[in-house]
Amino acid sequence: MKTFKDVANMYEEALLPLYPIGEIKQLFLMSYSFVTEKSHTHYMLNSTNEITETVLHRFLSILEELKTGRPIQHILGVADFYGLRVSVNEHTLIPRPETEELVEWIVKEHQNSEQLSILDIGTGSGCIALALKKHLPRAQIDAIDLQGEAITVARANAANLNLSVNFIQADVLEWDSFMQRNQQYDVVVSNPPYITPTEQKDMQNNVLLYEPHTALFVEEQAPLLFYDVIAEMGKKHLLPNGSLYFEINQYLSCETCDLLLKKGYEDVTLRQDLNQVDRMIRARFKII
Repeated sequence: MKTFKDVANMYEEALLPLYPIGEIKQLFLMSYSFVTEKSHTHYMLNSTNEITETVLHRFLSILEELKTGRPIQHILGVADFYGLRVSVNEHTLIPRPETEELVEWIVKEHQNSEQLSILDIGTGSGCIALALKKHLPRAQIDAIDLQGEAITVARANAANLNLSVNFIQADVLEWDSFMQRNQQYDVVVSNPPYITPTEQKDMQNNVLLYEPHTALFVEEQAPLLFYDVIAEMGKKHLLPNGSLYFEINQYLSCETCDLLLKKGYEDVTLRQDLNQVDRMIRARFKII
C-alpha cells in the first residue's frame, strides 16, 4: 500500500514540468489538508502512514486536475484567507497572501474603534470584507462587486461563516448613480484591477486561463482608472479622518501616491509586503 510520502513523491514527479519544487510541496500539503482534514504538521508526523485506496484515489483525482494547470483553489473549491476558509470559483479572484497583509493593516489600525463603517470595493469572494468582520465584529460593512456571480459566492461565504456583511451588486465606475449622499464610511478598502496588458507576458497560465480577467486587468492607457474613481468617491463618502486602503501595482506605486496627494488626501503611506515589494497604500481625508 502507498504512504502519504509516496503520494507526495508522485505529485513532485508529475508536476515538476509545470511548477517549481517549493510550489509543488505547497500544492501537495493543500491537497493533504483538504483530503484528510488535518494540518500540515500532522503530515510531517505521519508521512509514512499507509493510506486506503479511497484516499489514494482522492489524491490522484486532484493531481490529474493539477496537471492541466487548473488552480488548486478551483479544484478544491475553497481558499484559506486570514484564518477563514472561503469558497471560490471561476467568477472570483483567488485570495493572495499579500491581501492578508492589507487586512492586517486595517485590523491593527481600527481594532479599538467603538463604531466603524467599512466599504469593500471589488469584493469578489468577499474575503476582505468577511475577514474584517471576523476581526472587527462591531464594524458595519458594505461590499460591492460588478459581477452578480461573485456576489452570490460572497453571500454564500457569509452564510457559511455566520458573518453579517451587506453585499451589493454595483459598478464602482458609476458610484454617483447608486450611492446615497448620507452613505459615509470610516474606511474604504479595495484590491481593484491593476495589471496592465504589458505585464500579462510574465504571468502564469493558471492565472491567465482560469481567473476572471475583469478582476485582474486594466487598459494600458488608464492603469490607475479604479484608484482615480475610488479616490474621487472617497472625497464625498469618507467621514472626517476616514481612510482609503488600496492594494496596488508595484510598478505604479509612486504614481498612485501622487494621484492621491493631488486629490487632496493626506498622510499617504506606502507599505511593502513580506517580499519587499510596494504593495499597499493608506491615505487619509479631511484630517481634523
